[in-house]
Amino acid sequence: MQDPQDLILVRHDEREEGRVTTVTFNNPEKRNSLSLAGKNRFVDTLATLRYDESLRVLIITGAGDKSFVGGTDLPQLASFNLEEAQASSNTTHRMCDAVRTFPVPVIARINGYCFGSGMELAACADMRVGATHSRFGMPETRMGLPSGMEASVLPRLIGWGKACELVLTGDHIDADEAYRIQYLQRLVPYAELDAVVEAWVTSLLACGPQAVRLQKRLILDWATMSVTDGARAGIQAVVDAYRTGEPKQYISNFIERKRQREQERVKVGK
Repeated sequence: MQDPQDLILVRHDEREEGRVTTVTFNNPEKRNSLSLAGKNRFVDTLATLRYDESLRVLIITGAGDKSFVGGTDLPQLASFNLEEAQASSNTTHRMCDAVRTFPVPVIARINGYCFGSGMELAACADMRVGATHSRFGMPETRMGLPSGMEASVLPRLIGWGKACELVLTGDHIDADEAYRIQYLQRLVPYAELDAVVEAWVTSLLACGPQAVRLQKRLILDWATMSVTDGARAGIQAVVDAYRTGEPKQYISNFIERKRQREQERVKVGK
């Protein structure tokens, strides 16, 4: 049996602007399917990472080039008693909620099969890029189960009609369809996945770190607030941003860069 420590791999990339961390589901022989031990390991990993003040971006992906997360481990799923079924479902919710409420942007790098709890998990990320060979689906009804937990995120993301179709039929869709229904923001060949992720990381690192954290918090608020309440929360977030000193720093830097570019254009014009 695989050591639970090895089911989730963590790699830190130290940049001048801060830390970029990649969390990898590491069970490629089983399409990176999630056992209860793997789910708990992921929850514990994110519980530690969320308090890392140097962290700027979190990337989640699967090991290999075949699968992101192929769902919950089927032999284990078949053997659950009532208590174990509830524990597994609770842990799936905790996994997804840890991603959804993570304090910095989360990028899902989808490198293959993305089924069931894997599709729920990626739906809770802020940005999703998929390889063209990826496939997606909520096959639980084919296994005699409803799609629960963060399947509830899907209607907001892809619309009620498509979400109902997926969770009721258990049918799979290809990457082109996932992109068409806006589950994916980007769709590229496998060889270009890392380039897209890096482009997003570069853009995020160019932003004020506290501003991004405040923005992430606002995005979570928008999901539960009226437009008026969301605006009020936004006003408070702007005030909180000024407390950090970032607006003065970043605006001054922007003005200075613009001034330098204008000076260069004048020199070239001469």
